[in-house]
Amino acid sequence: MNENVHVLGIETSCDETAAAVVKNGKEILSNVVASQMESHRRFGGVVPEIASRHHVEQITLVIEEAMQQAGVSFSDLDAIAVTAGPGLVGALLVGVNAAKALAFAHGLPLIGVHHIAGHIYANQLVAEMKFPLLALVVSGGHTELVYMEGHGAFQVIGETRDDAAGEAYDKVARALHLPYPGGPHIDRLAHEGEPVIDLPRAWLEEGSYDFSFSGLKSAVLNVLHNAKQRGEEIDPKQMAASFQASVIDVLVTKTVQAAKQYGVQQVLLAGGVAANRGLRSALQDKMKELPDVELVIPPLSLCTDNAAMIAAAGTVMHQQGKRADLALNANPGLPLM
Repeated sequence: MNENVHVLGIETSCDETAAAVVKNGKEILSNVVASQMESHRRFGGVVPEIASRHHVEQITLVIEEAMQQAGVSFSDLDAIAVTAGPGLVGALLVGVNAAKALAFAHGLPLIGVHHIAGHIYANQLVAEMKFPLLALVVSGGHTELVYMEGHGAFQVIGETRDDAAGEAYDKVARALHLPYPGGPHIDRLAHEGEPVIDLPRAWLEEGSYDFSFSGLKSAVLNVLHNAKQRGEEIDPKQMAASFQASVIDVLVTKTVQAAKQYGVQQVLLAGGVAANRGLRSALQDKMKELPDVELVIPPLSLCTDNAAMIAAAGTVMHQQGKRADLALNANPGLPLM
């Protein structure tokens, strides 16, 4: 890798407005995130129109702050990387258009980055990536197992067929009357309870690395509904612990099975749900079955949406000569390839 490649990353795929400057794809010089969580909390989820308006208000300020913290000017940059998809189309458009304007004004290469590729490359900010590797990506709308034989070579070997794990967490949290976002609240309650409620695990057909959490979510709702009909109270701590145990069991078991089958050197955890304490510790325990395989788990600040991960992925694409032109558009259904 060339010395001192500086990339500005921009991320606006959902409800965080983020900008970061990363040096050589590995060293974070700045990583600024403006969260909108409070604005969406009263609605119990992200409202796309509100998210887009917040991005418009924040984007310039966040980019200026990232550049200032990094102590660089636009003449020091080698490229601008931006999340082009997937995500909320209105939110994505704000970041894409900001990146295009800056690239045009300063004569810099423009790179469109896949949001999930960004989550995977967050791991490069903490450890050298060793191929072949397997990434378990667990974020809001995505649950995927991605096999990689080299940089930028993504092969999705398993994905969710219905609700992603993060979506199931939010829906179960709502049923338990927990605040948005539900994931951290369920994780906290789960550590105070015991998994005593019998809930299903969707293993699907033999040898499949796909996931399904819709049935589990429905099972939780049925248990709560039936208890209410009988005038009984279900302890939220026991339900949270039981639900989380089911999700983690499937995620961790399938990940370790795939790591064995594909003979990988490394397993990476990525995405917002990677911040879940239960998932992190269960994966660490289960990976003891594979003592020769390195497990990399990024710090909490790099699990949730941020722009350093986009800059890290963008740096690799820059080195590979991948460029976008000024016709780059937001693509809410962008495939990982």
